[in-house]
Amino acid sequence: MTLPLTFSPEVAQARASGAAIVALESTIITHGMPFPQNVETARAVENEVRAHGAVPATIAIIGGRIHIGLTSEELDQLGQAQDVAKLSRADLAACLATGGMGATTVAATMICAHLAGIHVFATGGIGGVHRGAETTFDISADLLELAATPVTVVAAGAKAILDLPKTLEVLETHGVTVIAYGQDDFPAFWSRSSGLKAPLRMDHARDIAAAQRLRTALGLPGGQLVANPIPVDAEIASHEITPVIERALHQAEEQGISAKAVTPFLLDRMYEMTEGRSLTSNIALVLNNARLAAAIAREMAAG
Repeated sequence: MTLPLTFSPEVAQARASGAAIVALESTIITHGMPFPQNVETARAVENEVRAHGAVPATIAIIGGRIHIGLTSEELDQLGQAQDVAKLSRADLAACLATGGMGATTVAATMICAHLAGIHVFATGGIGGVHRGAETTFDISADLLELAATPVTVVAAGAKAILDLPKTLEVLETHGVTVIAYGQDDFPAFWSRSSGLKAPLRMDHARDIAAAQRLRTALGLPGGQLVANPIPVDAEIASHEITPVIERALHQAEEQGISAKAVTPFLLDRMYEMTEGRSLTSNIALVLNNARLAAAIAREMAAG
């Protein structure tokens, strides 16, 4: 069966020339913020990748096909679309089979990037083990995807609304390489430190790229999580953001919010409670991750 892949002209040219490519997810466009700010942010992230020597490939499902890279018109279309499916491993194929439109989460973006031969992916933060998972069993598919799919994911750690110690434990159990970039502590999305020591530290993009190449050569499945701390000037310190997270979690529990609805609800409540500061920080960390991902992708392309 022929894979339903559609490459944008820019990505097709990059593939033909062997240029560095960075995959980007699309849920930040459809489920992260309203139009037109969502499209403006997506374009800013794409331009950051280009400015640092790589080609961006924003991934989405449109018309029952996996689009690897979006044209300007497709990006606008996605940014204004209503009721776009939020896709992970479980529902990616079903959306394609029914000709639907969907935005890719971390897990789905990794799958599509790997199908397209892209080795590096920049996002904001990965999903993980939700607080209270010992009773709800709510664990993001992102963690198992990192264990299965050979893509290096650059993120500002896992989202701080999660149970970070349990998230690191699950990653360790499944043999996922977790690297803090430029520091010893595992970052916590809006905060540079979670108070937890990262399993590994690397300070150079070339070492991260070499580790992914060697993992593949050794026959080890899965990818790497590169935890890139938010820039200092954009940080919301842990002691400041933690009470806000706790209030948002309490409200989600009171309202019976569950499953895929949890993260969008919490991020929306935090935006309101921080008067927009959480979103400003979120955009800054995504741009920062795009820069590092571009550097890693250049090293991967250089081989």
